[in-house]
Amino acid sequence: MTNYHIPALLAQLQDMIMGSTLVKCAATDLGIQWAGWALAAAFKTEKFYDLAGSGTFILLAHLSRIWGGASHVRQKVQTGCVTAWGLRLGTFLFMRILKDGHDRRFNKVRDSPGTFFVYWTIQALWVFMTLLPTLMLNSEKRDVPLGTRDYVGWTIWGLGFATEAIADQQKWFFKRDPDNAGKFIQSGLWGYSRHPNYFGEILQWSGLWLSASSVMQGSQYLSAASPLFVWFLLRYVSGIPILEKQAMKKWGSDPAFQDYIRNTPLLWPWPKC
Repeated sequence: MTNYHIPALLAQLQDMIMGSTLVKCAATDLGIQWAGWALAAAFKTEKFYDLAGSGTFILLAHLSRIWGGASHVRQKVQTGCVTAWGLRLGTFLFMRILKDGHDRRFNKVRDSPGTFFVYWTIQALWVFMTLLPTLMLNSEKRDVPLGTRDYVGWTIWGLGFATEAIADQQKWFFKRDPDNAGKFIQSGLWGYSRHPNYFGEILQWSGLWLSASSVMQGSQYLSAASPLFVWFLLRYVSGIPILEKQAMKKWGSDPAFQDYIRNTPLLWPWPKC
C-alpha cells in the first residue's frame, strides 16, 4: 500500500462514519442526554428526565428515516408506532411527576452531578439499544413486500401498547382515589401480573423487532438483543427490583399483600384459577 492510498482510505472511512445513520443517531442521542444532564444538574431536578428520554425516541425515529433516505411503508408504520409510544408514555410520566413533585429513583442522585451524569448516560444507552432495530430498518434502502412477520409484529406491538396504557391508567386512577390511600393495587390487569405495564413495554419492542427483522440480513439479526435488553433492564436493573423492594418495605407485613405476592405472577401474566 502506497502513501497515496492511506489518506484516501482514511477519507473513505471518515465519509462512511459521518454518513452512517446509526453513528449520527448515537451522537444525537448522547448530545441530547448530556445537555439534559447539564440543565438537570444545574436546577437539581429530574422532572424532565423521562420526557427527554421519550422525546429522543421520537426524534431519532424520524431523523433516521430522513437520514436513511428511504420511505417504505414498513418504515412509516414502525416510525409511527415509536411516535405513538413516545407521546403516550412521555406525557403520562411527565404528568405523573408534576403531580407527585418528585421521582423516588433520584432521591439520592439529584444533588450529586457525577451520579446524575451516569443516570443520563444510561438513558442514552437505553434509548439507542431499545431503538436499534428501528434505526437499522430506517437506515435500510432495500425493501421487501409486507409479510407475516410484519403483521404479527405489529399485532404484538398493539397488544403491548394497549396493555401498558390500560395498566398505567388503572394504577393512576387507583392512586388518585382517597379511599385507596395506603393500599396496593390488585385489580384490573394488576390482578394477573404485578407489573403488567412492564409486560406491555416488552411486548411492544419485541413486536417492532419482529417487523424490522423482515429486511434484516446476517449480523443485523443480532439486534434481537434490543428487546432482550429491555426485558433485562426492567426485570433486573431499574424497574421491578426497585418497585418490589419498595412494596415489600411498605406492605411486606400485610397478609393481603403476602397473598397477592404468592398468587400473582411477577411479570408474565397468568389467569387466576
